[in-house]
Amino acid sequence: MQPLPPSSASGSQPGATLPRALVRACRLAGGRLKVADSLGTRLTGREFLIRTLCARRVLERVLDADERMVGVMLPPTAAAAVINAALAMMGRVAVNLNYTTSQTILDLCITRAGLRHVLSSPAFLARVKLDCGSRLMDAAELKRRLTLFDKVVAATQATMLPLPMLEASLGLDRLRGDDVLTVIFTSGSTGDPKGVVLSEENVASNVRAIGELLHITAADVALGVLPFFHSYGYTTTFWTPLVLDAGVVYHTNPLDAQAIGTLAREHHATILMATPTFLRTYLRRTAAEDFSSLEAVFGSAEKLPRDVCDAFEKKFGVRPIEAYGATEMSPLVAANIPPSRHVPGTPEDAREGTVGRAIPGCRARITARDGMAILPAGEEGMLWVTGPNVMQGYLDRPDLTAEVVQDGWYCTGDIGRLDTDGFITITGRESRFSKIGGEMVPHLPVEEAVNAELGAADGEIQAVVTSVRDVKKGERLVVLHLKTARDPHDICRGLAARGLPNLWIPTPGSFAEIDSIPVLGSGKLDLRKLAQEAHAHFDGVGEV
Repeated sequence: MQPLPPSSASGSQPGATLPRALVRACRLAGGRLKVADSLGTRLTGREFLIRTLCARRVLERVLDADERMVGVMLPPTAAAAVINAALAMMGRVAVNLNYTTSQTILDLCITRAGLRHVLSSPAFLARVKLDCGSRLMDAAELKRRLTLFDKVVAATQATMLPLPMLEASLGLDRLRGDDVLTVIFTSGSTGDPKGVVLSEENVASNVRAIGELLHITAADVALGVLPFFHSYGYTTTFWTPLVLDAGVVYHTNPLDAQAIGTLAREHHATILMATPTFLRTYLRRTAAEDFSSLEAVFGSAEKLPRDVCDAFEKKFGVRPIEAYGATEMSPLVAANIPPSRHVPGTPEDAREGTVGRAIPGCRARITARDGMAILPAGEEGMLWVTGPNVMQGYLDRPDLTAEVVQDGWYCTGDIGRLDTDGFITITGRESRFSKIGGEMVPHLPVEEAVNAELGAADGEIQAVVTSVRDVKKGERLVVLHLKTARDPHDICRGLAARGLPNLWIPTPGSFAEIDSIPVLGSGKLDLRKLAQEAHAHFDGVGEV
């Protein structure tokens, strides 16, 4: 593993930045494959650097001199990686926009970021049924603006200039760790999306930690299936493989299991960063031999069920493990380490059922939910984290930033506990609890029990649990489920037989059938749409 340049404690050391590390990694890779995608693109480190420098030259001509933030709306491909890398080398701020959201939310994000241009493709926008209006800059048009002179200059810079001279000519020596690198909008699953401002050092500290924990080498190839508009994808499948020794192969759709399996087999992929939702899809539709080279599989961004791990290990021979993060933390906070990357003779670094230990540089603590009193190990409360990866803040919203960041500690909004060995267990999200009759009732255990009653296998989700207002008890649990022959009265009896407290068992009249489980493009449950569905079915309907 080639480490990133060290940074100062303040994160403001000149030159300690991702663009500088990217140039060095591409130079080091030379003629070795660095980036590929399912469109047929195959780029060595040298070729990727040349393309990035070409894109940089064209973008310098077409973007306004004072245009700091630039929108990007492309699926994960080599071209999307080139554009993001070029913008970073220019000191511009890439704003990767969610192409699985609604037009209203997209327009809101564009307005809040003050974007003048959005780099995308008219054909892609037509496919996702979104419109950028006059702001659209066709990414394919940039290639047509490329001149022979651009190509000669880029090739000369990439292959012949001494590294210090190259960095100086590109202005990389003037970039600083506390410069803004990107703005990533939160999913909006629980409300309007907020723009999370991440600095060079925020993301670089995550990349360093991943490299240290997974011992990344030139033999590693990551499967890049996560969108860059999600911090999980932006950090782990864009920056991490590009600035460390690994290669990466991209595919545009994380649910296209057969194509992803083919890419994994052809490129001998070793690392897969995914969500449990995506892992379930691969279980059903990917051939066992396609994933035979995988060594490290992560199921993050939502709870990783044990039955998904069991089924995945049985079929593919590698057991998924869980990590934990938040967009506001760039995003990685804690991780378990796969057995294939464990160093013999070192302390335990994975514990199933937990999300692992805090990554290098980070610290975690648990406080009382209704105050800041720090709780001892083993007690359940609010999870706070701190480290060099804490965001700079929410875009133009210091008021919202102050609500979640206090003295450098970020309030995750997740309920959990910390054991004496430092492993973190997430027991629920504050927004996935209901206060019923004065008691806090978690949704996840009820949801798991309902799915078990419905016969869900391999972590499949057939029902989700949320809540609506209740005149008598403040709130009540409701279950939104796919079509089933089971009677709600029978399900409720099954929940009681499983030992759920009476307060946790929804009433038979609190079940409603829906056409599909609402899921975001990132693979996480869409809590906002879930709440809307619940209100549509149960508003004005009394408890039965």
